[in-house]
Formats: sequence, structure tokens, C-alpha cells
Amino acid sequence: MKIIASNRRVRHDYELKEKFEAGLVLSGPEVKSVKAGHIDMKGSYVSIRQGEAFLVKAHISPYKQAMDLDNYDPEAERKLLLHRKELNRLIEESQSQRLTIVPTAIGLSRGRIKLEIALARGKKLYDKRESKKQQTMLRDARLENTK
Repeated sequence: MKIIASNRRVRHDYELKEKFEAGLVLSGPEVKSVKAGHIDMKGSYVSIRQGEAFLVKAHISPYKQAMDLDNYDPEAERKLLLHRKELNRLIEESQSQRLTIVPTAIGLSRGRIKLEIALARGKKLYDKRESKKQQTMLRDARLENTK
């Protein structure tokens, strides 16, 4: 998958458990806007209602050359396309283990826009500090090895 945009904040705020790839239901101008990179996934998440998954609070800027801009909602909920087995697994694991489903990246795969989502557990403040220390130690070790 060729990455168009990624949600870098997710790796800081969540501990990622398992990743899935889902399609998105978008209109034509939304597709062009996403391909141009005009999407912001900060604070977005996946909500499951009535056996269907929806991307919530993802901002897709309006495509400037589109005709119908007056009634466009950039933060509208967008349906995710998943296989029934994947969807059932997401529902089961998110409810039983109290996990959140968050988008990690959006990209192109064989000409189609795909959303990479992950089951994640929120980090506490001390977990964030610990992971920051680990990253610093790894970076320092790599610098020592290159010298």
C-alpha cells in the first residue's frame, strides 16, 4: 500500500495490537481530495453500529474543482468496507478486551483507497514516558554503533 497520509499520533497515544485493511465508501470529489493528501485523521476513530463500521471525525477537505460544495460536510461519517469475518473479529475483540479501533494510515492499493485500522489499547502517561525512554535508548545505541 502506498501511504498517502498517516496518523502518527496513534503510535504515541495507543499500544497497537493488530492491524486490518479496510476500504472506504467515498464520493468522487472526496477520492480526488484524499489522493491529493487533503485528509486529517487526528482524533478520528472507528465506530461500530448495527454490524457496520464507520470512520468518525476524519476531516476530508472539499475538492476545490467540485461543483457541489455548499452542502458538503468534511467530517461526515464514512462507511468502512470489511469482510464479515474481519468485522466480527473487530467487534468481538474490541468488546471483550476493551480495545479501541483507530485509523493508522490511508493509502492506495491497486488504485483503490484503503484505510489501515488497528485494534489498540490507550497508553497511560507513565507508559508514554517509558516508550519515549526506550526510543531514546535505541536511538543512542544506533548512533554508538555507527561511530
